[in-house]
Amino acid sequence: MNRQKIRSEFQNYVSNYDLSDPKIRLKAEHTYRVADLCERIAGSLAMSEEMTEIAWVCGMLHDLGRFEQVRRFQTFIDAESVDHAKLGAEILFGEEKLIRRFLEEMKWDERIKDAIYWHSAYQLPENLKEEQLCRILRDADKLDILRVNLETPLEDIYNVTTEALRTSEVTQEVMDAVKEHHTVLRSKKKSPVDHVVGHICLTFELVYPESRKILKEQGNLERMMHFTSENPVTRAQFAEIREEMQRYLETEYERGRGTDGN
Repeated sequence: MNRQKIRSEFQNYVSNYDLSDPKIRLKAEHTYRVADLCERIAGSLAMSEEMTEIAWVCGMLHDLGRFEQVRRFQTFIDAESVDHAKLGAEILFGEEKLIRRFLEEMKWDERIKDAIYWHSAYQLPENLKEEQLCRILRDADKLDILRVNLETPLEDIYNVTTEALRTSEVTQEVMDAVKEHHTVLRSKKKSPVDHVVGHICLTFELVYPESRKILKEQGNLERMMHFTSENPVTRAQFAEIREEMQRYLETEYERGRGTDGN
């Protein structure tokens, strides 16, 4: 596998978009980090060298649909535009077979396609052929999304005003998701700050011990949970979120899980 060629082809693809757009730059930088995280998580699972390489490739290709999403709709919110994961799979494996610009071999096509197609789904289908590959990608993606939410103005990510973001309250259904330890459906996010909490809740879906180790190393979750709000109700809600997340993580770190994520 020629990593330099894959990186070069990725750069060529991204060059077709407006690199002065902060959303485009954000996703390009995100891609490299997710690829590296995929490799690290895969390496922790004693996977074969070839499978570890393929995990890295999935990271490099997983968000190709984001660039076209931004060009067409100027948003990252799938519910208001298009499912970026499915669009990315279509771009790579549709009639033009863009995947051949990155990989000459075809034997991994189906598994890479499935991993990309399902990487942002609320739940994975039971018959997914390479579930582990997709779960590695999902973990890596979530870990870097937490970083992105700290290094990029949230107003740009969520397409909202600062006032709306800093004064809105977390809706009850989203607070319930925190207490029940699960992620938040897009349709449940009603207020601007719900998106912040929704990203915090991605923590509940991290599968692998190495992913939780990375989470702790990065410190991004802790910083996100100290979101600054001008609304006293919201400040109280975030205090509750911090307490609940601390209990959850302490349990996870103590209990641990098998290296296969089960």
